[in-house]
Amino acid sequence: MTIKHWPPDERPREKLLGHGGMVLSDAELLAIFIGSGCGGQDAVTLARGWLQQFGSLQGLLRAPAAVLQQLPGVGPARLALVLAAAELGRRCVLAQYCGQGEPVSLEQAAMMFSIHLARSGKETLAVLFLDSHHAALALEDIAVGTLDRVTVYPRELLRRALMLNAGAVIFGHNHPSGDPQPSAADVRVTFVLEEALAVAGIKLVDHLVVGGGQWVSIAATGQWRPLTE
Repeated sequence: MTIKHWPPDERPREKLLGHGGMVLSDAELLAIFIGSGCGGQDAVTLARGWLQQFGSLQGLLRAPAAVLQQLPGVGPARLALVLAAAELGRRCVLAQYCGQGEPVSLEQAAMMFSIHLARSGKETLAVLFLDSHHAALALEDIAVGTLDRVTVYPRELLRRALMLNAGAVIFGHNHPSGDPQPSAADVRVTFVLEEALAVAGIKLVDHLVVGGGQWVSIAATGQWRPLTE
């Protein structure tokens, strides 16, 4: 039986329009983007299978596009819809902080980096630009490397910070291995970038490493401390 033959109050679209998204399960919400089933399975059953394969909605939305393309029933159109939904959600969460005028805590910065870097299969260094009151101005990537190395150009970082009139920054990068413990190279690049920013009077607040659903502050490890507390 296809979804269109279900009772109206059980169909995902009708439930969403009549009662709001909160009443829908992850599979039902995902089924709306899938649109229709295939291989004898309705869209909800198909969505449940995808979620089971990746363990959760978060695991599914973090999977690389190349992996998602291998799922049963996934063509370019469906893949584009799922990826677009994930990107809209990511931007919505980040927009809660950037440009809102409120100081950003390290915990909030770590969450922003975790969301921003979730789909990156390579080690990526991002920077959260802050104003003089530590409110978020923008969150951007400044370097993308291999799985275990990233090359950073301080000149580009400084140019962008000055363009945004940033007073401070927080760095964040991911460890695709899942281990968020900072490496010796992570600590070295922190010192190098801090020196470049100091020339323009821009403070480096901290450097956060995210991985495996956790995060570590390099400052908290004692391997590096800000020039000015």
